[in-house]
Amino acid sequence: MALLVLFAQPALAVPSVARQWNEALLSAIRVDLARPTVQARNLFHFSVAAYDSWAAYDQVARPYLLGQVVGGYSCPFNGMPPPANVQTARNQTISYACYRLLRHRFQNSPAATQSLANFDSLMTALGYDKDFTSTDYSTGSPAALGNYIGQSIIDYGLQDGANEQGLYAYQHYNPVNPPLVVALRGDSTLVDPNRWQPLKVNVFIDQNGNVISGNTPPFLTPEWGAVTPFALTPGDRTIYTRDGYGYQVYHDPGPPPYLDTLNANSSGSTLYKWGYELVSVWSSHLKAADTVMMDISPGSLGNNDSLPQTAAQLPGFYNLLQGGDTGTGRPLNPRTGSPYAPQIVPRGDYTRVLAEFWADGPTSETPPGHWFTILNYVSDQPSFLKRLEGQGPVLDDLQWDVKAYFALGGAVHDAAIVAWGAKGWYDTVRPISAIRWMAGRGQSSDPGLPHYSPAGIPLLPGYVELVQPGDPLAGSGNANVNKIKLYAWRGPTYITNAATDTAGVGWILAENWWPYQRPTFVTPPFAGYISGHSTYSRAAAEVMTRITGDEYFPGGMGTFHASANQFLVFEEGPSVDVTLQWATYRDASDQCSLSRIWGGIHPPQDDMPGRLAGKKIGINAVNLAEAYFSGTTAVSPPPSARPATTAIALEGAYPNPSTRTDLTVRFALSVGGTARLELFDIAGRRVAGRDVGSVGPGWHDATFAEGRRLAAGVYVVKLSQGSEARTARIVVVK
Repeated sequence: MALLVLFAQPALAVPSVARQWNEALLSAIRVDLARPTVQARNLFHFSVAAYDSWAAYDQVARPYLLGQVVGGYSCPFNGMPPPANVQTARNQTISYACYRLLRHRFQNSPAATQSLANFDSLMTALGYDKDFTSTDYSTGSPAALGNYIGQSIIDYGLQDGANEQGLYAYQHYNPVNPPLVVALRGDSTLVDPNRWQPLKVNVFIDQNGNVISGNTPPFLTPEWGAVTPFALTPGDRTIYTRDGYGYQVYHDPGPPPYLDTLNANSSGSTLYKWGYELVSVWSSHLKAADTVMMDISPGSLGNNDSLPQTAAQLPGFYNLLQGGDTGTGRPLNPRTGSPYAPQIVPRGDYTRVLAEFWADGPTSETPPGHWFTILNYVSDQPSFLKRLEGQGPVLDDLQWDVKAYFALGGAVHDAAIVAWGAKGWYDTVRPISAIRWMAGRGQSSDPGLPHYSPAGIPLLPGYVELVQPGDPLAGSGNANVNKIKLYAWRGPTYITNAATDTAGVGWILAENWWPYQRPTFVTPPFAGYISGHSTYSRAAAEVMTRITGDEYFPGGMGTFHASANQFLVFEEGPSVDVTLQWATYRDASDQCSLSRIWGGIHPPQDDMPGRLAGKKIGINAVNLAEAYFSGTTAVSPPPSARPATTAIALEGAYPNPSTRTDLTVRFALSVGGTARLELFDIAGRRVAGRDVGSVGPGWHDATFAEGRRLAAGVYVVKLSQGSEARTARIVVVK
């Protein structure tokens, strides 16, 4: 649900051009394909376009791409003559850079006609000629510089590891489990209960409401760890090899608790079963007519002073039966000096609103964009002063926006790389598969009871039980006796009209368990570990805390209001007005993490490593962003070009893009010796190669004269030494 229209907005002066282009981007994301990783990258690259356009006219700040080498891509810049009016020049440069970039990125969107027309309209409203395409900024034209920056980011994106030219499709990953047909009972097709399973639905509609061809969506970007990051470093990275491909995992969380089918009573197996059973139990809290009342104000929720550092500590943090965590709330609003007013609502309304609000359903800007709307919401508060880290002079709107977007964009981009790097490598199962599969094995609590299996789900009176004779679920001829039943949300089959019906909570056969999602979506099409929502949100919360200089929302509380019987999408509700409230950005992040458990999407073991990684990501992103602001970043080969865990490294080929000239390849050997360099076209055909003679350890340059004869296109440079190999992309233009 779009925060842009749901948060109450104060009256504003004309927003900065960076803000206007950010809103245009968020609008385009809401009607594009629901791809959190791709949109995080779009948000980051937009932030680079805006920031570099601003920094080009600053005497202190250092641009990110303009005049630099990033990820093997060289972006020359010879400077600009001082403009007559710096603010006017900045506005024009930002607008042309963002316009060129966004039109390129959304040209294949299912809503391209709408989004491209919006971009055109904004250019016209700003008084700019959208048909001006020159990139020759030597004339002193701010518009030409904007076009140059926009085109440079486009070219950079064609070789940053995202496989944009291949529509972001994976090239090496293969699922080990056959698809689960979710409309059928149980899960008889699951081969490995620890690995991700595709889902087959009658019609797949993604989280942005787009009908997707085919009924078994593939894993979204499992090789995203290969994308060039912002603040992640080689020291943060581990490379694991499976089926000949090196999966790059940053801030490696280590493996989650696995179910050992040969020793189902091991500590890992016990935690596996506990985590997925907790998801089932929390599903019982999604009750439309819940008589359990709870205070959802910051006086009772939030304020987690410390987070579990190991999987063994998880059961002590999450409340299995009542839901939620160990947060104690806060006695006073530090901005008003008064206690937070209690807000008593039915638990079932709170949990359902929570699950849908943070799920980023139809017309959503996806999780990374969600935090950009929160940033914009905070920036608009009359009581908020735009001082970086709460110190120094108040910044004008444009400077605040470009700097805040750059820090937040870098953080959510790195969060995507970290979370999906882990997802691709660890490739873990989702609750719908794990719960159905364990229940199909039986119960693991008592060998003396029927339907026992060490790999089954533990019994829990009132929540997980065996079907008995005479039970309404026993079925014809007692066919279901001794099967596992769950007290849980009953699922979408109980909803005919979403505007008036609720599924409710009751006893169901575990083989029919559903997460709290639409039947056309069910679960996001990628592995669970680690949670993307948790990683994005904690990274963003750390950025917001740092750049504002205050852990609290303006006034001591951020809010979102869900009106009775108007907010929920796939069933009626909530039954009363519910206002989500957060004292701090971290409280909002923690609430987001819990929402994914109540929504049936993640167990705790997916959540917590995402929070811990997000904390590191956010802090490091702000540190690097502020180094750019102060001009203190060191000029060095990009972080992704120097792997710490391997014996060789490939920085890339220069110039990049190339205009049919000699190519210089920069590479490193840790132990010295001989190596081989090869050049391939995008079809995999070898077009050049040379052996590197015996060289010492360290960085070296080698030249390909063949670069003069290359046709325009994308090429791959490959460095190999023994069993080690590294590749980098280069773009050749006419």
